[in-house]
Amino acid sequence: MNKIIYRPIGTIHTPYNDMAPFQAKEDDAEGPFVLELLPEYETALKDLECFRYVIILFHMDRARGYNGSNIAHPPSLNGRSVGLFASRSPNRPNPIGLDVARLLRIEGSKVFTSGLSVLDGTPLIDIKPYTKTDSKPDTGHGWNTGDCCQI
Repeated sequence: MNKIIYRPIGTIHTPYNDMAPFQAKEDDAEGPFVLELLPEYETALKDLECFRYVIILFHMDRARGYNGSNIAHPPSLNGRSVGLFASRSPNRPNPIGLDVARLLRIEGSKVFTSGLSVLDGTPLIDIKPYTKTDSKPDTGHGWNTGDCCQI
């Protein structure tokens, strides 16, 4: 396979230095949460403020790393396991994280958002607008509610 190389487009700033929440919290998280883009990408933010939410892709640079196990143990399952790709474990073959956050405002090359599940100083890979087409009405909750399997 060919080697894939991503260049960060900026840095994410959060109040979390050692431990971030497993899931981003929109309203009760204490910020600020700022996506600080490199100066050359400031013009790429044009018209982003037209959207209420953004999809944020980031490199989980401080994850423990993938150890070859394809099994994960989500904290909510009290020790039971699921397949790695049926989890949101940060220890993956490609440590790419994704959060959806409310876009609060843009100031120059800085995008202020609602809460994120990201450590301070995390490399920002990409920002995309979140639209109605990203929301599927029949999503379900998977193993969180027993929608598909017995755990």
